Amino acid sequence: MKLGSFLFVLLFSVLIISQENDQPKEMLLRCDDIGMSHSVNMAAAKLIETNIPFSASVMFTCPWYQEAVDMLKNAHHVAVGIHLTLNAEWKNYRWGPVLGKEAVPSLVDENGFFFPSRSKLYENDPKVEEVAKELRAQIERALNSGLEITYLDYHMGTAVDKPEYRAIVEKLAEEYKLGISRYFEEVDSEMMYDDPIESKTDSLEKYLTHLKSDTLNLFVAHITVDNPEMQAMIDLNPFGPAEMSKHRQAELNGLLSPVFKEGIKKNNIKMLTYKDIVERVGLQNMKSPVDPHGYK
Repeated sequence: MKLGSFLFVLLFSVLIISQENDQPKEMLLRCDDIGMSHSVNMAAAKLIETNIPFSASVMFTCPWYQEAVDMLKNAHHVAVGIHLTLNAEWKNYRWGPVLGKEAVPSLVDENGFFFPSRSKLYENDPKVEEVAKELRAQIERALNSGLEITYLDYHMGTAVDKPEYRAIVEKLAEEYKLGISRYFEEVDSEMMYDDPIESKTDSLEKYLTHLKSDTLNLFVAHITVDNPEMQAMIDLNPFGPAEMSKHRQAELNGLLSPVFKEGIKKNNIKMLTYKDIVERVGLQNMKSPVDPHGYK
């Protein structure tokens, strides 16, 4: 190759790399379980105060959802979603369906509480029509709260764990003109949840440096304030991490840290919410993340 041609190729490559580096990397921060408890709401309030755009998935089945509603009414940089809920996983802190146990008996235990896991729910032979009724009731409660609701997602994945359940969620989203999380070709990150407590902020910093500019990056967080309320909660499932409240406090610490704020600037990251994505992509262009030729 002649020197002139080589220099041209080199200059062109440098220009392409420079353009890629200048292109913002897009990140969706979704915080789950808002409204689950006062401790979680306190953490959400701290994150709201940073003015960083994020999406808040609210559990409208839980007693503390009303406090979350009050917090979110004036948080215009936060998109609000419904964390569709068919499980209640904490010992000594249980919740049940919006409709009550008489209306959806196949979804609850003898005390009227949701089951702690998907497997326990399935052992009770849940009726599809009752799942549809309850999820609709949760959406109606959310819409009647006065909040602007943008999207749906799903606590512990249960509401989309079976093809017939996913079909219900998709039908309700279409009826109520709502987006569905992971239906906009988002790419999930590795969540901080299972990382050691002391290294979660480092994991977050590493994540920010590896975002791609041609992808809509989704980062799901579970935050709380580590206090006696959360310390008293024990997961009835064996797969939850020990010292849950400390894990969730560490996630909050990472999101409140200078590392996160500086990482957004240093890595040219544009923080988006599901409201931004719905407006840009359009509900009619949502795509199921499930293979249409075979349920996965």
